[in-house]
Amino acid sequence: MKILFLTLWCLVPLGLVAFHYGPGQTGVALDQTATHLADAQRYANEAAWPAAVDAYELSLASLPKERVAESREIRLELAKAKMQSSGLPEARTELEALSNELEADPKADPKVRDGTMAALASSRFYMTYLMKLEGLPDTEWEPEIEAARQERKLLVERAQAAGDTKAAAVHADDLESAIRLERADPAELYGLPIPKPCNCKSGKCNKPSPKMGKKKSEDSRGASAGPPIDGEGS
Repeated sequence: MKILFLTLWCLVPLGLVAFHYGPGQTGVALDQTATHLADAQRYANEAAWPAAVDAYELSLASLPKERVAESREIRLELAKAKMQSSGLPEARTELEALSNELEADPKADPKVRDGTMAALASSRFYMTYLMKLEGLPDTEWEPEIEAARQERKLLVERAQAAGDTKAAAVHADDLESAIRLERADPAELYGLPIPKPCNCKSGKCNKPSPKMGKKKSEDSRGASAGPPIDGEGS
């Protein structure tokens, strides 16, 4: 019995080492992820978007690879933070990839799936807004706003099927905004303040076209003319 006890006692350090490099490491990684997420959410609440982006990226990097569901949630929040932090084109690309991934997974969380689609539709809306301001041809912006319209229509249908009348109403308002933007003449947008997510670093967002500058000089309404066409705030 004494020999057995001594043998087991000698194995304790080996067990601790195994735990440290196995489940223990996972626990440490999850603790780091939680810390970074808390920081990211605090920065987001303070509208400190660049700092929020950095914190979300750190939380994603520290998250164990097998935590797919959690990774998708963080990727969604990271993309939304990028939309608010002069990163609209990049966010739009990442949201499209994430949305395709979620739509292809029948086990995906419906809330994250639809939240991602809603964010993607909004990014398409804002991309369309700035492309119309740039005076780009219809062939450039029509695919984006049409895709946004279809996505918002699907979100309305899903919310109605789930009996969520509040969400259905919000998505219906968003759908109406997409339709209005699609039909709007660029001249109608020139006197309005550009929506925040449109102030990106794409190389085009902050460069008004000659036509836009001419219109602004002729329009005495200025930036106080009223809210942007996407009045629902998506």
